[in-house]
Amino acid sequence: MRFEFIADRRTKVKTFLKGHDVSKGLLAKVKFKGGNIWVNGVEQNAIYLLDVGDVVTIEIPDEQEHETLIPVKHDLDIAYEDDHFLIINKPHGYASIPSVLHSNTIANFVKYYYMEQNYPNKQVHIVTRLDKDTSGLMLFAKHGYAHARLDKQLQSKTIEKRYYALVSGQGVLEDEGEIIAPIARDEDSIITRRVHPSGKYAHTSYRVVERFGDVALVDIRLHTGRTHQIRVHFAHIGFPLLGDDLYGGRMDLGITRQALHCHYLRFVDPYTNKEIIQSANLTDDFDSVIMKLQQK
Repeated sequence: MRFEFIADRRTKVKTFLKGHDVSKGLLAKVKFKGGNIWVNGVEQNAIYLLDVGDVVTIEIPDEQEHETLIPVKHDLDIAYEDDHFLIINKPHGYASIPSVLHSNTIANFVKYYYMEQNYPNKQVHIVTRLDKDTSGLMLFAKHGYAHARLDKQLQSKTIEKRYYALVSGQGVLEDEGEIIAPIARDEDSIITRRVHPSGKYAHTSYRVVERFGDVALVDIRLHTGRTHQIRVHFAHIGFPLLGDDLYGGRMDLGITRQALHCHYLRFVDPYTNKEIIQSANLTDDFDSVIMKLQQK
């Protein structure tokens, strides 16, 4: 895959490319695994001194598959796709990546899709991961360079993810609010998390969309990406998610997984500087619970 840039200052090729998120590791791939660098159509190395206006072209070698990730055939609900990015609408009940407990995962499905389409890059790069029982939009980079460029947006918190959740509690849930509370591992479990002073900074914003007695549909924005962040934060303020038995959520309203759905995703395409915005409707189990609550 080739990418072209126009030099805007006198500097070495490697310094200029670093400003376009080309890392030392990626330059090493270009050098040793079949890639190339050209300046004004002439092959050059990474320490060549550029002039303003020089045309710099890099060819990044194709990525071979990870043999340990087994392709598994499964229909994907594709929300968006171009040469660099893939967004799918993930069903609940499937883990994002394989583990000792899970081998039939979204990563397996995406690899099968890449191979079926005969894409030159067959490695699966997950940019935004979802828990097994969370549904909604998941973002993938279709090659390592695209992943590196989106990682920069993740670090600067410019990728926006919003979730719908159904929560229930006995106290007062304000119409909107900010939950800022550090999240740490639970002392007694390798799975659960808790709010604790020893934890990492975590920030969640929310807005109530609709109320059904002591149940509320909330629209949530994550400002950080801690494990189980939404589930832990809402349990912490006394309004755990419906169906979330791990954190004390109600199990009597017809939903048996945490009622959490990533419905909105926004990021800037680093190759075009255009915003990519995608949204996803609620799942059937979410809609069914809401209809029952409205009837009450």
